[in-house]
Amino acid sequence: MTAIISAAQLVGESAGTRPPVLLDVRYALGGPPGRPEYEAGHLPGAVYVDLDAELAGPPGAGGRHPLPDVAAFGAVMRRAGVSADSPAVVYDGGQGWAAARAWWLLRWTGHRDVRVLDGGLAAWTGPLSTEIPTPEPGDFSPVAGSLPVLDADGAAALAREGLLLDARAAERYRGEVEPIDRVAGHIPGAVSAPTTENVDEDGRFLSAERLAARFAGLGAADAKEIGVYCGSGVSAAHELLALEIAGFRAALYAGSWSEWSAAGDRPVATGPDPR
Repeated sequence: MTAIISAAQLVGESAGTRPPVLLDVRYALGGPPGRPEYEAGHLPGAVYVDLDAELAGPPGAGGRHPLPDVAAFGAVMRRAGVSADSPAVVYDGGQGWAAARAWWLLRWTGHRDVRVLDGGLAAWTGPLSTEIPTPEPGDFSPVAGSLPVLDADGAAALAREGLLLDARAAERYRGEVEPIDRVAGHIPGAVSAPTTENVDEDGRFLSAERLAARFAGLGAADAKEIGVYCGSGVSAAHELLALEIAGFRAALYAGSWSEWSAAGDRPVATGPDPR
């Protein structure tokens, strides 16, 4: 099963005998809520899922977007019509971060057939709908643990002994700017790997071959273990999706920089990637 689906493929599958459940996860960091955009027009049959309220727990010591309560997440997915044996497709406004977060959470909790619409809503050329669907409740019962997760100590160890990728913009990694968190810089030993380099100018993922070459150049081919973090665990999911396309398995440091930097007693590195 591939991790992404093209708009053309989605049209075909939606007209088939097993149409996928569609989840609209539009979200912008610091921007307006995605719900009004969803109500103004969405893929026909898509159900809106709120990243802040439904794909994350309350912000706090665990970061700005800690993992949600598994039972609560399951209730959201069932309400959206997700069943254990139903294919699901998630999309956002085009950046791919929020959709990848939903993809990762479903995979982490045991759903085996979930894909991200490559290019997001911008790639869709079919009609949009303003009708708010009320799907039949699904039966998905999430069980956490199908994908690996790191805590702060695990991320620190992986930066020393394996490969820890920093998915944020390079200037945040270097510590030149920090628009959100209290401290600028990166986890010592982490390697800079901005998510913007996973996609082409249209926001679609690079080919598996190009992604494999990119991550091999960052050390993934020689690493026994790979981990990824970002600001709060959202854009890191995009990196994990790209790694999966490329054929690599990696762990998410869910608390990411928002947890690491808030502690006040963890080491911080600045400057360019030393490689």
